[in-house]
Amino acid sequence: MTKKERYKYIIDYFKKNKPIAETELNFTNSFELIVAVILSAQCTDKRVNVITPEIFKYYPSPKEMAETEVYEIFELIKSCSYPNNKAKHLSGMAKMLVSEFNSKIPDTMEKLIKLPGVGRKTANVILSVAFNKPAMAVDTHVFRVSERLGLSTKAKNPLETEKQLVKHIPQELLPIAHHWLILHGRYVCLARKPKCHECELTKWCKYKNLKTNKL
Repeated sequence: MTKKERYKYIIDYFKKNKPIAETELNFTNSFELIVAVILSAQCTDKRVNVITPEIFKYYPSPKEMAETEVYEIFELIKSCSYPNNKAKHLSGMAKMLVSEFNSKIPDTMEKLIKLPGVGRKTANVILSVAFNKPAMAVDTHVFRVSERLGLSTKAKNPLETEKQLVKHIPQELLPIAHHWLILHGRYVCLARKPKCHECELTKWCKYKNLKTNKL
């Protein structure tokens, strides 16, 4: 089985069975999205969606968030993970958006990663979801699923996985492919107890077939 064949089968499966795959974060514009993605680090989307309505109510744009105190942001997000750091990141991000980007979310990796709290993964989410650009965000789910399905080989970190996925997945499919992999990892290919009995990709799964020596 070649890597090309593996990618083709898995992509064809998702195209047929998951024609619609989207982020589970609630947002209405790119500013709300970047706030939600920063909050989602090591926190569930479900929890973030509980928190963000109040944030968006008080801070509908970077201007309002930039003008508030960090502790006020903290009070609204304290039920999520690492609220101290995230409050500082949100404040710094909003201030930089106002001072350097005319309150608009930039649409390049180079500019996005300048923002406090925005690393490569977050930037790729913004590029993909907000701007529909051919970017692949690799979180823990994407990293795990890609390795198990044999889409990435000997990747030591998310960047190596990203490079392999971008190389083999057609550019026009990268935005939805991110969601295919993350949702598969979130609901089927779980970290500790993957639901292999529910998965229709086991024929092509290296993780599953290692046990039966069928690679």
